[in-house]
Amino acid sequence: MKRLTYKLLSSILTLFIVTLLIFFMFQVLPGNPAQIILGIDADEAQIKQLEQKLGLDEPLTTRYMQWVQGIFTGDLGESLKYQMPVIDVLKQRVPVTLALALSSLVLTAILAIPLGIFIAMKQDKWYAFVLNLFTQLGIAIPSFWFGFLLIYLFGVKLGWFPTFGYTAWSENPMQAIRSFILPSVAIAVSNIAVVVRYLRNTILDQTTMDYVRTAKSKGVKDHQVMSRHIVRNAFIPVLTIMGMIVADTIAGSIIIENVFALPGLGSLLIQSITSRDFPLIQALVSYIAIFVIVINIVIDLLYRIIDPRIKKKG
Repeated sequence: MKRLTYKLLSSILTLFIVTLLIFFMFQVLPGNPAQIILGIDADEAQIKQLEQKLGLDEPLTTRYMQWVQGIFTGDLGESLKYQMPVIDVLKQRVPVTLALALSSLVLTAILAIPLGIFIAMKQDKWYAFVLNLFTQLGIAIPSFWFGFLLIYLFGVKLGWFPTFGYTAWSENPMQAIRSFILPSVAIAVSNIAVVVRYLRNTILDQTTMDYVRTAKSKGVKDHQVMSRHIVRNAFIPVLTIMGMIVADTIAGSIIIENVFALPGLGSLLIQSITSRDFPLIQALVSYIAIFVIVINIVIDLLYRIIDPRIKKKG
């Protein structure tokens, strides 16, 4: 309980520091939001009137408290580019990013975990060596470059999948799935390679432990030792990698969404930066930071479920 309480308090402190940095960082950047909205032809009176309407004439501390409150209530102001509430802009883009992230994570889980266990069990075989070689390539190749290769091979040459764009689920579900396949694979390849190698090395380390030799000396079959003991213990450090991959998938979608022209949060962040849409940038960065913090808390809770020793120590 003490460990969980400490984790929650440290997460709250981290969130406070992150929001503080994000807010005040944008306050020191050049450019007046009211001036950006009205244009260069606006006079001083119009700018002052809009600043008062937007609350820009309030003290920094007051504006910060109102902005933090808006993060949790959804009142994040109005987008300078889209001229609509920020929360409405985000709602339009979230489904695309979530679909891309979930599809790549599912692909990572169903391929990486069995492959990692298989390579660890067959480490002396030639095909395990070949698979290890492919995992090294998967780690070395950047996801955006692999995305371009997928577009050229499966989109341009073979014509199996669309090369860019997104079809809404309500319009054509099958076409929507097809539009996510190549970007999901582009994100998942490096993640699969990382999990496979980490899981393989962790399993091999576990096989040298005393409890494995004890179990075998008692006549427990190899596959039972692997499934009941080795794999379970190996998953504890792998959870950390999976948590990092979940957070990295959201960050990695920024590049991949632009490569495949998907209208998600990643492409929205790039567009908002180029247009200097400060309210939208602040909201995106804040929600990504909150997402990463929540993932860390979830991983810590999973530690306690998988390994009861952590709960006892806590």
